[in-house]
Amino acid sequence: MHRYKHVSEIERLMWETRRVRNIGIVAHVDHGKTTLTDSLVAASGIISFELAGEQLFTDFLEIEQQRGITVQTSAVSLVHELEDGEYLINLLDTPGHVDFTGDVTRALRAIDGAIVVMDAVEGIMPQTETVVRQALQEYTRPVLFINKVDRLIDELKLPPEAIQARLARLISQFNELLRKYAPRELAERWQVKVEEGSVAFGSAKEKWALSVPQMKKRNITFREVLEASKEGRREELAKRTPVYEVVLDMVVRHLPDPLEAQKLRIPILWKGDLNSELGRSMLSCDPRGKICMIITDIIVDEQAGVISTGRVFSGTVEKGRTVRLVGSGQEARIQQVGIYIGPRREIVEKVPAGNIAAIIGLKEAAVGETLVEAGVEGVGFEELRYISEPVVTLAIEPKNFQDLPKLVNQLNKIAREDPNVRVKINEETGEYLISGMGEVHLEIVEYKLKEAGLEIKTSEPLVVYRETVTGKAGPVEGKSPNKHNRFQISVEPLEPEVLKALDEKRVTDKQEARERASVLRKLGWSADAAKGVMAVVGGNILVDMTKGVQYMGEVEDYIREAFTQVCNEGPVMREPMRGVKVILNDAMLHEDSVHRGPAQIIPAVRRPIQACVLMANPVVLEPLFRLEVRVPTEFMGGAIKVIQGRRGRIVAMEPEGEAVTVIKAHLPVANSFGLAAEMRSETEGRAIWATEFERFERLSPELQAQVVANTRKRKGLKLEVPRPEEFMD
Repeated sequence: MHRYKHVSEIERLMWETRRVRNIGIVAHVDHGKTTLTDSLVAASGIISFELAGEQLFTDFLEIEQQRGITVQTSAVSLVHELEDGEYLINLLDTPGHVDFTGDVTRALRAIDGAIVVMDAVEGIMPQTETVVRQALQEYTRPVLFINKVDRLIDELKLPPEAIQARLARLISQFNELLRKYAPRELAERWQVKVEEGSVAFGSAKEKWALSVPQMKKRNITFREVLEASKEGRREELAKRTPVYEVVLDMVVRHLPDPLEAQKLRIPILWKGDLNSELGRSMLSCDPRGKICMIITDIIVDEQAGVISTGRVFSGTVEKGRTVRLVGSGQEARIQQVGIYIGPRREIVEKVPAGNIAAIIGLKEAAVGETLVEAGVEGVGFEELRYISEPVVTLAIEPKNFQDLPKLVNQLNKIAREDPNVRVKINEETGEYLISGMGEVHLEIVEYKLKEAGLEIKTSEPLVVYRETVTGKAGPVEGKSPNKHNRFQISVEPLEPEVLKALDEKRVTDKQEARERASVLRKLGWSADAAKGVMAVVGGNILVDMTKGVQYMGEVEDYIREAFTQVCNEGPVMREPMRGVKVILNDAMLHEDSVHRGPAQIIPAVRRPIQACVLMANPVVLEPLFRLEVRVPTEFMGGAIKVIQGRRGRIVAMEPEGEAVTVIKAHLPVANSFGLAAEMRSETEGRAIWATEFERFERLSPELQAQVVANTRKRKGLKLEVPRPEEFMD
C-alpha cells in the first residue's frame, strides 16, 4: 500500500505534544469549509495545488460530490512549517448542513480548536451560530476565517473602505456570539482580534488570504491585495500570500496544543476523580499513562470490520493492548492502529495521547463511548449533547422480500455509524421506520442503502410527534395477570425547568445517583423524590416513592422496562412520550419469585401508566423548525407568502444593508417538506434560507384530532383513542 511520504514525519511529531494541534473546520453550509480544507491539504503535498478547491478531497463519498455538501466528518493529518520548526495538525472537516449537526457535535469532542468559516456576504447564518454554540459547550476554542471576500469585490463592487467596515462589523458580531455562548471565564479571553491575528480573511476558492501578522511578514497592505484581486491578478496573490499559510499560522499561534487544552477541558468533560492516576495522566496528556480515549466516529468497513476513530486523552494506543469499553463493560483487544489522510487509513505502530487515532478490533464500540486500559477503574466522558433530534421519519421496505435480512443488516450498520439515525420496526405493519434530522439526512440514508445494492420502496416523509400530559392523574392500581402483585401509579407533567435540564443532559440516566439528586433538588424537587429516580427515558422520569416494599430490588429492571415501553410508545398514538413524570406510590409483591417474573410485572406497571396518561388530559406536541430567510427586499412578499402558507409564524423582520431583509420565523416540520422548490419559485431563486430544529410545541386542538386519527390509521390501530378503563383491571 502506498504510504504518503510524510507519514513518518507525522509519526515523529505525534510525540511532541506542544507541536500538535487538533482542530476542526466548522461553518454554515456552503460557506467554503471543504474548499478551504483542500488548500490546507495541498500545502502538505497530499493533493496538487491546481486541484485544490476543485477536488474537494475530504468530500470523497460520491453523494457528497453530487450534492456539493459534506455529509460526514473526515480526518486528515498535515504537517505545517513555521519559523521555529514543524507542527502536526490533525484536521477534521465537518458538515455544515443542519441535518448533520450530530456529526459536528461528535467531532468537537475530539478537537481542541475550531476554524469558524464565515461567508463575507452572508455573514452569521443560523448554522454558524449553532456550530459556535456547540464548540463553546465543548470548551473548543474558535478562530475566525472570513471567506469569499472576492464576492464583496466582484458581486457587491464595494470600495476598500466599505469592505473594511463590513469585515469589522462581521468580527464584532462574531465576538458578540462568543460573549453570548462562551463559558463566563473564557468569554473575554477568547475574543478574536484582528491585530493579534486570530482573524483572517480571504478567498479559499482563489487560494489567497490575509491577516495582520501576514501583512507584516510579507510586507503587503490590505489595499494592495484588494487591487490585485480586482485586477484579476489572483494567481499572483495566491503565491504571495497563500491561504494555507495564513490559516495554518493562525491555527498554530492561537489554538491550544493538547496539553493546554486538556488542562481546561478534562475537568469539564470528564466526571472522574482528577486526583486518580488516570485523572492526573489526562490532565498532563501523558503518553506513558494508562490509555483513555473517546470514540467520536465509527465506520463499518467490509474488509476491516468496525473502525473506531477518536481522541486519545491519555496513554498510547498500540496493537495488542487490551482495553475496556466503560459504557458496556466489555473488553477488547486492539488489532490495528491507524491515522487518517482523508479517505485513506494509514497503518502506524502507535498513537500517543493528544492525537486522533483509528482503531480496529472493538466490535461492540459505540459513538460517545469511553475506552480505558483493561484493569483501570475509570468513568466515561460527559454524554454528547446533540442540539437537534430526529424529527422526520420514512417508512421503508425492500422491493424483493428476500432482501429483508440484507436491509436489516444495512440499517443496523447505518444506525451504528450515525447515532442520529433511529431504526425501528413497526410490528403491526411490518414496516421499517428510519428517523433522521431532516429530509436531506434521510436522503443520504436512502442513498447508502441503494449503494449497498438494495432496491427499496419508501413512504412520503412523516413527522415524529410527541405525546405529553397537561394534568395529573392517579393513583391507579395495576395488577399482574396472576393477581399476586399490585402497583399504585400516578402521572403528572414534568416541571419545565426539569425538562430543560433533561434536554441539556444535566440530568441523565447514566449519571451517578447522588449527582442527579443534587441537580433535581436545586430545581425544586423534594429530597425523597430526587433520591428516588429509578429511570430517565427520553424527556421522562420514573420516580420510586415507595417505602419498605419487600423484593422491590428484584423487580426494578422489569419496572424500568415497562416505563421504557410507554415512553417509546404512548397510548394516544404510539408516538414517543415527552415531559411526563411517572410516580410509583406503592407496591405489593408476591414472596415467591416464580410469581413475579417479567410476564407478570411488566404489564402490571405498563397498563396503569397508560391509563394515567389517558386520564391526565393528554396532548400532542409537534416539532418546529427555526427558519431564517435572507431575501432581496423586492422578493420579500413571495417569501412571506410561502412561510404563512405553511402555517409558519413570522417572529421578526430586520433589514440588512440597503436591499436585503432577514425574515425569522417558526415553521412546523410537518409543513417543511418541499419548501426548497416553492421558496425558489416565489423568489426567483434569490432567497437564501436555513432551518434548524427549535422545539416541540403543542398542536392546536382542531389539528390534534386529525393528526391522531391519521397516525393511528397509518399504524394499523383502531381509529378511536383507547379509554383509560381499557387499561384498568
